Amino acid sequence: MKTRTATHAKLVKAGHAGSVQSRSTVALCKRKFLRFFHDGFRDETYLDWERGYKWRAHQEWKASLDREAFRSKLSQGKFLEIGAEVVRIESRTNLLFSFEKMAIRDALKSEAGARDFAEGLYSLLYGAGSLETKFGRWCEVVAALPRRQSRVLTWPVATVFGFIAQPETHIFLKPTVTRLAAREYGFDFRYHSGPSWETYSSLLAFATQIGNDLRDLRPRDLIDIQSFIWVLGSDEYEE
Repeated sequence: MKTRTATHAKLVKAGHAGSVQSRSTVALCKRKFLRFFHDGFRDETYLDWERGYKWRAHQEWKASLDREAFRSKLSQGKFLEIGAEVVRIESRTNLLFSFEKMAIRDALKSEAGARDFAEGLYSLLYGAGSLETKFGRWCEVVAALPRRQSRVLTWPVATVFGFIAQPETHIFLKPTVTRLAAREYGFDFRYHSGPSWETYSSLLAFATQIGNDLRDLRPRDLIDIQSFIWVLGSDEYEE
């Protein structure tokens, strides 16, 4: 995968990649993906069904919340505006369940909640430090956000904004689908229900493994990898 980061490579070298059962298992997974999308990641149907809306959300993020724009809004104390823009961009996708969308909207209605969210998200995306440290702090921020009914800290909420903003670095986690995909792929995915670096690093290692195995299909970023995982694990693509 062209955009594989040094962090992802280190995860594999450190032995966090789990184990792939066999080349034949990988080949079966690849064939399943290609049965739906004959031209792989450049297939027109794939672009329409899977990649297109995720990439458009990323482009919207770059246009309104890149590092410079985000920093400028923070310095002006426009926390509610940042929150509203983040919610608006995510709402154009189907990545979160409706109860998760509602939970994050409710959490960002107060000035304090919006401030903590905006500062935490900026640190995750653009702050200094290791990805491990930044992701751990981000999970703490999300866990502490105001809640009304549904809990805010779920794996999809913890990973969706990084994924939209920086698909070269961050990946989105839908727990059930990802666990099924890892099982089908033969990958030892170290999943825990509470968002944590251990599980997220295992997911990044899974993504790196897939990227290595699918080099001939030329995945562009983690949008393509996440979409491949979705095809493997989702009942939308049952054969």
